[in-house]
Amino acid sequence: MKEKAHLLAVFQALLVTLLWSSSFVIIKMGLGEIPPLLFAGLRYFIAFLVLLPFLFLKKYRDEVSSITLRQWIKLALLGIVFITFTQGMQFIGLSLLPSVTVSLWLNFTPIFVAFMSIFILNEIPTKKQWVGISLFIVGVFVYFIPVSLEGNLLLGLIIMTIGVLANASASIQGRDINRDKSLSPLVITTISMGIGSSILLAIGGSFQSIESISTTNILLLLWMAIVNTAFAFTLWNKTLRTLTAIESVLINNTMLIQIALLAWIFLGETITVKEGVGMLIAVAGIYLVQTGKTRLHSPSKTN
Repeated sequence: MKEKAHLLAVFQALLVTLLWSSSFVIIKMGLGEIPPLLFAGLRYFIAFLVLLPFLFLKKYRDEVSSITLRQWIKLALLGIVFITFTQGMQFIGLSLLPSVTVSLWLNFTPIFVAFMSIFILNEIPTKKQWVGISLFIVGVFVYFIPVSLEGNLLLGLIIMTIGVLANASASIQGRDINRDKSLSPLVITTISMGIGSSILLAIGGSFQSIESISTTNILLLLWMAIVNTAFAFTLWNKTLRTLTAIESVLINNTMLIQIALLAWIFLGETITVKEGVGMLIAVAGIYLVQTGKTRLHSPSKTN
């Protein structure tokens, strides 16, 4: 029985990563008609509207009414950093860069988290994680050499770096909020997404507009908001009850390969042998970083 439940969780997690990977392709297809910030705002605001009715269930209604001012501030900051900044920068990045490049750059997140955790969470990376960081950097170097910053590449990488820093910061914030387990994942996700997406949609609507949009892109937007966001986030949280952290990391790391294949099939974005080797080296580095247990730093005592 346990083996069947575990196998089901593995397939569910793989389904989630496939949905998330397909979002990169859908975004690239929709950017021809929908400006990036407005696109991102619409995606997450619609997803928020899908999740919102669940907060009116008694279980969650009581939980929301007990949220303290300090928790509201933390949820608001998480929404602004994770949704407004991270997702906004990601959509702009996809308007300037190939899908695989954006995906690879986003994988800098655990590297930044490892460094930020030293100062914020007092968690020191292990030797295994330092090896992983070094391996990831080598993989990125192999992927990009010879370096050419022509066209939108430099601007796109700058924007994605801002997005990665925001994503890493959101990871620290999310861990801080979830650490005391006083709020359920659904409440945290819905409230933070609602605040962040509202701001993102307001910014996008102020500076960008949709001149025309096809029925296909409307359906793809709704699919991405309802299925790839609201449903996928919920299903992923469900799989975390069964899968170990290492298993989740391994499955999540397959996204870099999935995105490369989907971008090749649907967008015609080809991957050279050199880029493929670089991606595999980077994935190995990410695996070492995320599976190496950090150690808490204890300040030395003074007599």
